[in-house]
Formats: sequence, C-alpha cells, structure tokens
Amino acid sequence: MHPDAASPLLPLVTLAAGVFLLIAPRIVSVAVALYLIVTGLLGLNAIYHFFR
Repeated sequence: MHPDAASPLLPLVTLAAGVFLLIAPRIVSVAVALYLIVTGLLGLNAIYHFFR
C-alpha cells in the first residue's frame, strides 16, 4: 500500500485509538507490558542465546 493511500484512514484510526484508550486503559497497559517483556526476552536471547 502506498503511504498516500492510508492518509485518509489515519484520522479515523487515531480517533478510534483515543476512544479505546479512554474506555480501556488497563488493557492498553497490559498490552504495553507484554510488549516490553517480549522485547526484553528477545533482546536477552540475542545476547545469551537461551532459545534457538
């Protein structure tokens, strides 16, 4: 998809994300926490090679 094709959708996605943050902030914090944990584990795996 060309970046210009997505530009009309950007305000709608932004608005929907803002409403979702107001309605369910706990779900967002859990999602961010899971992302950080997974990213940290992948980073440690790159250094110490826990998993192949």
